Amino acid sequence: MNNYTIHTYRERPDFRNKLEWKYTVWPEFMLHDNVSDPIWHCLFDYFPDYQLFLTDEQDHFIGVGHSVPFRWDGTTDGLPSGWDGVFALAVQQYEQGITPNTLSAIEAAIHPSRHGNGVSYEIVKAMRAKVRANGWDVLVAPVRPNRKSDYPLTPMEKYIRWQRADGTPFDPWLRVHCRVGAEIVKVAPRSMVIDHPIANWESWTGMQFPESGSYIVPGALNPIEVNREQDWARYVEPNVWMIHRVTR
Repeated sequence: MNNYTIHTYRERPDFRNKLEWKYTVWPEFMLHDNVSDPIWHCLFDYFPDYQLFLTDEQDHFIGVGHSVPFRWDGTTDGLPSGWDGVFALAVQQYEQGITPNTLSAIEAAIHPSRHGNGVSYEIVKAMRAKVRANGWDVLVAPVRPNRKSDYPLTPMEKYIRWQRADGTPFDPWLRVHCRVGAEIVKVAPRSMVIDHPIANWESWTGMQFPESGSYIVPGALNPIEVNREQDWARYVEPNVWMIHRVTR
């Protein structure tokens, strides 16, 4: 990978208004999470040192890594419900003045022009470096496996056991974390919940949902559930909790 520089939001607040490209990385419905929408600003207002921007020598974006510090008891059972849970908990603990001891990844986005250049590894490594800099021991991540959307009918519990011939995870994003030193600890079956009127979902997906039932939509890891009578469609996304034990 070419030379790059890591900036924090505290150092480069101007970058916040230059992230339009990031919203093309995800399926449209992923930008309408019911929990994160009201608190997304907290990433920048509360945790400016943990929002990382990777740029090249011309100050062009390579990737972005968002994370939040929170206090964790160190047990598997003590992990939040998933992405929604850890984000909301970090905000709540900050507002209550609770001292964090752990960092959780929230998002890693690679600029479309930089795919295949090892950027994902560098983003995770940068988060691990933040853990070391704070004198902490752990980075956790509610990982969204990026090939799972190709297999929406396969339970996540089964999917995470798939391996390549070399024994590494089948999924590329799980593989990145494992190669950097993480271990899979458990599935987070309700990591993210996106619940909106049917018209919104039809706009986001370009599909129509003529009757109640389950539908497979592009980019979703599980089918969505549609209820015509109550005019809602709900997507419950499973993620995978992974833990990095970071050596200082």
